[in-house]
Amino acid sequence: MSKRIAVMDLGTNTFHLLIAEGNASEYKEIVHKHEAVKLGEGGINKGIIQPEAYERGVAAMLKFHALLTEHYVQNIKAIATSALRNASNGQQFMDEVLQKTGISIETIDGEQEAEYIYKGVKLAGGLSHQTSLIMDIGGGSVEFIVGNENAILWKQSFEIGAARLMDKFHRADPIPRESINALEIYLEEHLLSLLAVASKYPVDSMIGSSGAFETFAELIELEKNKPFSLDIKNYDFEFGELITVTDRLITSSHNERKNTKGIIPIRVDMIVVASLITRFITQKLGIHKVCLSTYSLKEGVLAEMMG
Repeated sequence: MSKRIAVMDLGTNTFHLLIAEGNASEYKEIVHKHEAVKLGEGGINKGIIQPEAYERGVAAMLKFHALLTEHYVQNIKAIATSALRNASNGQQFMDEVLQKTGISIETIDGEQEAEYIYKGVKLAGGLSHQTSLIMDIGGGSVEFIVGNENAILWKQSFEIGAARLMDKFHRADPIPRESINALEIYLEEHLLSLLAVASKYPVDSMIGSSGAFETFAELIELEKNKPFSLDIKNYDFEFGELITVTDRLITSSHNERKNTKGIIPIRVDMIVVASLITRFITQKLGIHKVCLSTYSLKEGVLAEMMG
């Protein structure tokens, strides 16, 4: 039996577990689970994990531990990003998980996170010799990477994730026009370095890595009565369709989104600010070519572990 490897991506909204064997270019997936822990709920901008969220996080890690035992996995990497990185009780959470499961969680900074996302997107074959902008919208942070199949030209992580933006701007539903304006001013102020870099390296396309972009693709395909499978690694958006779907999401109410097939519960509300960030970037940088990569951070970590 070839050696089994497990990667855990412990994000602000979702904890992911991927157990695989083989080599990076053609690995076999044994388990692919995600738990909607909403670690940032109620406390993301206060820098603390609230008690209920904390309990959900520990419960998810106990579930993951049971799966690791069941599948005899020895080689494990658990990566924590924005919420755990910045929470005052993040270390306490990691200590408790170590004590209860023996899983040692490693926090990585935004730079390292961007590096792994790039490796994941590259593994999926989504990059070419042309310069692309990779965007990964997390709950706590958003990573931007400018690069091509050969190298990263620039990368930066910004603490403007969907959970943070929702907490700040999406307080009434549907989101009011003045909140959208405030959000766009906020993005403009916080993304100065990205906007400056884009004039240095003109990008011809944007690659959205997993998350919200999977929801956009699924909604577009369902509209055409086509089933959408996340088994694909890359998907090219028809720009007009992307605009239509994000428009609809931005003006929708919570109940409309909740009752829409193709939106998983964890994304019902986050998808609004994710749509707004996506629209903001494409407009600011004049991008009309957008793709989805279903590979992201955990696949990047896996690629590195499989050497």
